[in-house]
Amino acid sequence: MSPLPRIGALSAAALLPALLAAGCGGGGRPDTSAHQKLDWSACPTPSTSQDAAATKAPGKDWECATLHVPLDYRKPRGRTIGIAMIRAKATGPGKRIGSLIFNFGGPGGSGVATLPALAAGYKQLRTRYDLVSFDPRGVGRSSGVRCLGDRQLDANYAADSTPDDNTEVKSLVRRVKTFAAGCEKNSGTVLPYVGTTNAARDMDLMRRVLGDKKMHYFGVSYGTELGGVYAHLYPKKVGRALFDGVVDPTQTPEQGALGQAKGFQRALGDYLKACAKGGAQSCPTQTRIRSLLKRLDARPVRGYGGRKLTESLADGGIAQSLYSRQYWQYLTQGIAAAQQGDGRILLALGDAMNGRSPDGHYSTLQSALTAITCADFKERYTVPDIERKLPAFRKVSPVFGDMMAWGLTQCTGWPVRGAWTTPDVSAKGAAPILVVGNTGDPATPYEGAGRMVKELGPGVGVELTYKGEGHGAYDSGSACVRKTVNAYLLDGKVPKKGKVCT
Repeated sequence: MSPLPRIGALSAAALLPALLAAGCGGGGRPDTSAHQKLDWSACPTPSTSQDAAATKAPGKDWECATLHVPLDYRKPRGRTIGIAMIRAKATGPGKRIGSLIFNFGGPGGSGVATLPALAAGYKQLRTRYDLVSFDPRGVGRSSGVRCLGDRQLDANYAADSTPDDNTEVKSLVRRVKTFAAGCEKNSGTVLPYVGTTNAARDMDLMRRVLGDKKMHYFGVSYGTELGGVYAHLYPKKVGRALFDGVVDPTQTPEQGALGQAKGFQRALGDYLKACAKGGAQSCPTQTRIRSLLKRLDARPVRGYGGRKLTESLADGGIAQSLYSRQYWQYLTQGIAAAQQGDGRILLALGDAMNGRSPDGHYSTLQSALTAITCADFKERYTVPDIERKLPAFRKVSPVFGDMMAWGLTQCTGWPVRGAWTTPDVSAKGAAPILVVGNTGDPATPYEGAGRMVKELGPGVGVELTYKGEGHGAYDSGSACVRKTVNAYLLDGKVPKKGKVCT
């Protein structure tokens, strides 16, 4: 399994009921200049490559278009790639500010599918902004990365991702090589060009084509890293920008994975305390969870559709439920059921993590996550590297440590070299950027927000702390966070340094 995606639990919300009930341009070269005209029209139903949970078109408020960009910015008159976009125009009242461009993270999440699903929460922002999002290159309808077929992916995600002996280690290494080879075979043309720097360049072209003098931006999770890279490349073009659920830009993949292991362990502890305090029946303990995972490693239990719940799928399902406090109830039910031999709930959560739809098709989420991560980061970890690091991972997380450590193999043998050790997000001269950290965030631990502020540079990053649970803060239900962010994005009111919300 790859390191866990830094994206919310939206897919799980739509997938659970259904589950439990059951490119590159050809021909004439398109214009890739800032003078191109976007052909906005009614949006189709999102494809399963964009969102495994999508079942209907977003509705009459939404328009879709394709932005044409160079595949390789070093060759601006070479091959092109289409970037799928979506927007809902500003409603008023109030003077329109411009476009507010969203990226919901992953890396690998589809903005075209996600923005309409969450737009009710952005109703106030829409009074003065056109709400805009997109599928970054390598994602969904923007030449989404494909690596293996659906049945191969079923087997890949079900297989043991926490090897206990040399035989299992060799099996994991073979699977990593097979996955990388499949990506090269099926998506080799785009693999060298799906990194975050190119996505930031795409966003600036998008800004210009939309007619905006400044980039107004709402970045969540990995979207904060993308926003930071944009701010570094184009500091004078930054308008009002929000970074929510902040990725630590100073960390290598190893440090990031270790931080995630610690973050998910902390969130699990918070869940266990809340469950016990609430008096719910069948509250698990960490000991029982570890015992369940060990049993599943030896003997998977029944799931649905002829599939079984394995240790790896259960581990991913448990992690998925920690992205949002509203899914803690599913975790309680899922663990209790799995202990009785019924793995359907945890399997549904695991499928949501991996981007699997009820009909067995996978979105590009996990494949794009790997492709973008490996295009960005230089590090390639060997088996001996990981075996040396395992004690540190196990120390911070008895439940998630092994999974996160072995996930570092995802870029081993990758056909494309990585661009950096860590991204440069310094943005001297940029307008103030609001950086929101959540103290209980499992996927992007709170400490990353402070480090992002420091790396952005003096006078740029302004930190807002939310004392809460789940991934991100704006959609957490905190009235304080929402009021503060809206005042900044709508009226340009930068909060005082060190403000704390609950």
